[in-house]
Amino acid sequence: MTAWAADTDAITRIIPHRHPVLLVDRVTRVDPGRTLTALKAVSANESCYRGVPAHGGPARFHYPRPLLIESWAQAAVLLAVWNTPNPDVTTGKVELAGAVDEVVFHRPVTPGDLLEHRVRVVRAVGDTTILAGGTHCDGALVTEVGHFIVALRPLASVAPPLAPDHSSP
Repeated sequence: MTAWAADTDAITRIIPHRHPVLLVDRVTRVDPGRTLTALKAVSANESCYRGVPAHGGPARFHYPRPLLIESWAQAAVLLAVWNTPNPDVTTGKVELAGAVDEVVFHRPVTPGDLLEHRVRVVRAVGDTTILAGGTHCDGALVTEVGHFIVALRPLASVAPPLAPDHSSP
């Protein structure tokens, strides 16, 4: 197992996600092919909070559940491709989310929370990996993910070729 911090720069050398959709801030532990722990700091400055009304109660600051799952899923993708990084979506293989199920939300997440995503490989077959795990905050379980499937596929098999750029003289 490797116990070290992979910062945003290191993360972007492994997966193609970039601001504003990169939702993992740091990897704190990884045992390639087995487990990974990553952190996500939720901030009131995130784009999902733009336009939040001045009044309306604390629920208006609940972090959106789809973004919570996306953040955990990015940690899962990091683990799935750790040994075969591809930070460029225009070449090589792309990561496709095949399915996510058995998701349980235990409590809301709000600005100021430091999320700890814990991911483990359930099974890996070829270019497809099944992962599971959960997210903790202050030692308490926030979200559980029963299964998440990541499939790596050649870009050419999932997207048409890029059109030539005709904007240059």
